[in-house]
Order: sequence, then structure tokens, then C-alpha cells
Amino acid sequence: MEQREKSQGIHLDEKETIRRNMILNGPQVKAIFFIALPLVLYSSLHQVFQLIDMIIAANMSAGVVSTVSFVDQIGNMLYAIGTGLSVGGSILISRSYGSGNMEKARSQISTLFFICLVIGGIVLAVTVPLSYPILKLLRMPRDLIGQGTIYFILTILNIIFHFINVIYLAIEKSRGNTKTIMWCNMLVMVAKTLFNFIVIMLNKTNAVGLNVAMLLLPVATMCAEALLTAIALKNLTARKNPFRLSIHCCAFKKTFISPLANLSIPIFLEKFVFSFGKVIVNSMCASMGSTVVGALGVSNRLGGFATNPPSAFQDAEASLISQNLGNNNLNRALGIFYRTLIINLSIAFFFFAIMITFKNSIIMVFARGDASFAAEINAIYTYECWDSVLFSISSSVMGLLYGFGKTRISMILNITRLFVYRIPPLYLLMHFTTIGVPAVGMAMLISNGMVGITSGIVALVFIRKIKKGKSDFSL
Repeated sequence: MEQREKSQGIHLDEKETIRRNMILNGPQVKAIFFIALPLVLYSSLHQVFQLIDMIIAANMSAGVVSTVSFVDQIGNMLYAIGTGLSVGGSILISRSYGSGNMEKARSQISTLFFICLVIGGIVLAVTVPLSYPILKLLRMPRDLIGQGTIYFILTILNIIFHFINVIYLAIEKSRGNTKTIMWCNMLVMVAKTLFNFIVIMLNKTNAVGLNVAMLLLPVATMCAEALLTAIALKNLTARKNPFRLSIHCCAFKKTFISPLANLSIPIFLEKFVFSFGKVIVNSMCASMGSTVVGALGVSNRLGGFATNPPSAFQDAEASLISQNLGNNNLNRALGIFYRTLIINLSIAFFFFAIMITFKNSIIMVFARGDASFAAEINAIYTYECWDSVLFSISSSVMGLLYGFGKTRISMILNITRLFVYRIPPLYLLMHFTTIGVPAVGMAMLISNGMVGITSGIVALVFIRKIKKGKSDFSL
């Protein structure tokens, strides 16, 4: 009766009601795969398309690969704002959705959307005029900074589209509607590939030079993201959508803003600092030669085949845990974590075996006959690939922490990964040994491996406290 009263005015259709019931009461493994598989498919396809982007850049030159790799990490620092808001908002919406308070969920959705829109505009207005000083401050190599500045500006212009899109996808995820996420993103990736193909053809036919072709890559991304934004706005304002946007439903009150900030700021700092740390690593690698930055970028993309699927299960896990906590079902929430951990470990072992078997053949695709560049990629990836299994533990624990709203703990773990486990070992290996380029891969192995072990310990302590009633997970 209480749930019906809370939901007065919001009527879910039969399909969404069945989906919600399955999430809260159905078999746990079935629920995990139902929510996660569309995300995994998207994540895997996304990784393929990112590799295609890298191959396109490699076809241009190793310098272009390095420029793209360097700027992308800086862009990720700014995109972290939208990611933080989307994850924090998703946790709150999932709790309301799981509890049956649909009016509150609609209010949270509208409020989150307009907050993100305003913040995105502010970031854009501040960042674009300061693009060159930012790249100079972050020590982008001199031979890359000229074109890199223009590339960076074009990347940042996409931020409004990106913010709207991540909020839309977070809203759909909090409702368990991951099929919509999959189809929308597949459409975007196909569009982006088509735009990239046009860029290649323009370059191949000498219609545009190498420098212009490189700058058209972020333009292609912007066009693809704009397509998803159009779909998002259409769906979010549709009359048949029970959670459609409305400025009148917004609640810019402390009761929502405060928990949103408490959840989102740690996630933003986690993503921002993590990306900033990667920029520092890129700067350190640039001292070995600008192509080493590109080699690290390629290695990260290859490693993504083993780490991206567990990250997708992490997203599904966080949403499922949060919804079930909203439904006051603690045991089911913990059960989802245990099962996700087993699934992620199995996936990591499988992809690790595949990638290590075909490593040399894949590397040559990116090197394009450049033996020196191939050797640099191999020197890094030979070590980095070994951390995928322990990384899957970290992904599962992050999903647990996000679902319970413990975003400050996840922030500390990710900051530790970079500023304790990665940057200091890399500095020591670079300055006190003669290892050379392989030191980069060793540092990646140490950091991802150690954070996996640390995450496992954190999960054991956290679950023990929950079972003893010593940990509060209210928002």
C-alpha cells in the first residue's frame, strides 16, 4: 500500500514492471546477465571501435597516436565531472526506483539533468580559452603541442553532448533498461566509424592533409555524440515516458543536492585524479620519446579487451545492489556482489588467454611495419597484460562500493593505485635502473595488481562490518 501511495501519478507499463520485479526478486545470476550483457556487448564493441580509432591514427603516424593518447587523458579529466554526476545520480535514482517511490525518482532525474547541463556550460566557457596554457602546464611534448591545442579544443567542444549522454544513459541504467543503452551506443559507434572512414578517404585521396585529418577525428566523435544527444532529448521529453523531464519537477533542495554531492564529488575526484595521474605518467613517458606515449596508449587499448567486460559487469552490479538496498534486501545485494566477482574472474581469465596468444599479431596491426614502435608496444604490453585477473577483483569491489554509496572508499583506492602503486614505482624504475621502456609496463602491472589485492582486502573488511551492523549504507 505504501509503495502504491508513493508512486501515485507515475504508472509503469507492464514491461517495466516485469523488469523491476525480476531485478528485485528474480534469480540473481539471471538478473546480473540481463542487466550486464547489453553493457558488456556495448563495452566490447566500444573497445573495438577505440582500437579502430587507434589504427586510423597509427596509419597517419606514431606522432598522431601520441597526440591522441595525451589529449584523450586530459579530456577524460574534464569528462570526469559528468561521470561523477551520472554515477552519483544513478545511485540515488536506483534507490528511489527500488523502493517504489517513482515521483521522487522523476524529480531526481529532472534535477540531475539540469544541474549537469549548467555545469557542462561552465566547464566549456572556462576551459576553451585556457587550452594552450593547460597543455603547456601538463608538459605536452613541444613537437605535439601546436596541433594538440586545436585537437584539445575540438575534444572539449563535445563536452555538452557528452554530459547529456552520460546522464541519459545513467537514468536508463538506474531503471535496468540497459538494452536501450546498448542500441543507442551501437548506433553512435557505427556513426562514428562511418565518419572516421570518411576522414580516412579524404586523407587517402589527398583531399585533406595529415594534420587536418587528425583534427577531423574529434569532429567525427562530436557528430556521433550529437546523434545520441538528439535521441536522448527525444526520449527524455516523450509524453509516454513516465519519468520525462520537467523543470517543474526539479527539486534544487538540500535533501537531494547534499547526497548527490556526497556521492558525486568523490567519484569526480577519483576519475579526475586518476586521469590526471595518467597525464603525469604520459609526461614521464614522453621523456623516453614521444612515441612511447603512443605505445602506452595502444597497450591500454589492448588491455581493455580483458578489463572492459568486468567494468561493464561492475556498472550492472552497482545498479542492482543499489536497487535492492532501496528495497531493503541486504542479503540479495551482497549475493549479487559474490556472483559478479565469480563472473568477472572467469571473463578475465578467458580474455587474458586470448590476448596473450595473439599478442604479437595484434601489435603489428598498430605498428604498421614500424619495428621500433612495435618493440615499444610489446615492451609495455608484455607486462601490463598480466594484471587483468587482479583488475577484475578491483572492478567487482568498485561495483560493491558504488552500490552501497561508499564512493569515498572507491576514490581512495583509485588515488592509491596511481599515486602510491604506479607513479612512485615508475619514477624509481626510470631513474634508478636501466630497464628503459619495459619499466612503463612494469609500473602498470604493479599498480593494477596491487590495487586488486588491496580491493579484495577492503571488500572483506567492509562485508564483515555490514554483517555485524557496524557499517551504515543509508544515503
